[in-house]
Amino acid sequence: MLVFDAYGTLLDVDAAARQAANEPGMETLKNNWQSLAKGWRERQLRYSWLCSMMGKYDDFWELTIRALDATLEEYALSSDQKIRDRLLSLYSELTAYEEVPKVLANLQASGHKLAVLSNASPKMLETAIKAAGIAEYFDELLSVDVLKCYKPTPAVYRLVTERFNCSPSDVTFFSSNNWDVCGAGAFGFKTIWVNRSGVSWDNLPGKPAHIVKSISEASKLISSGIK
Repeated sequence: MLVFDAYGTLLDVDAAARQAANEPGMETLKNNWQSLAKGWRERQLRYSWLCSMMGKYDDFWELTIRALDATLEEYALSSDQKIRDRLLSLYSELTAYEEVPKVLANLQASGHKLAVLSNASPKMLETAIKAAGIAEYFDELLSVDVLKCYKPTPAVYRLVTERFNCSPSDVTFFSSNNWDVCGAGAFGFKTIWVNRSGVSWDNLPGKPAHIVKSISEASKLISSGIK
């Protein structure tokens, strides 16, 4: 069983800011879109962790909007409704990383069951995966929404074993997020950290079984039978 995180692993979370910065009328993003995208993403994730710790829940799209609003305010862009609306529109339909569709097609053709396990609400996740052109490859899109809590809460990873009636050790989990890898590893999944940016592993428990630079590299591990 192969299970993938969505945002940052399959879907390029920087794509919205990158594309907007190159569109007419968005010149104010030209020189700072990278730092804006980073701040937006960091807030989005931080908000999800805080919600879980406080025992509260707002769906991931709402957190995404709040994170963007706070980031735009930081960059003195909160009054620019055009930029806000465009960034949210683009984020709802993020592109997949270039290699992802082909890799998923090959894995499916090889007989693997594929699933997504995401913080995104069902509508947000379904829209994004469909827009990226990869919906056909998955047996299931699993959302934390049914539990009203976020990764890395152990119950989230249990959604996979309950849905597919399998043991944690039967699951290979792919994520670009080190904290997600830690959570999945602690639950008992075999983990592959898709470390696209080449950063060092933090001093965290649950070190991944394998570290790769792309989904393509990860698929080679699976094809070679490495456990």
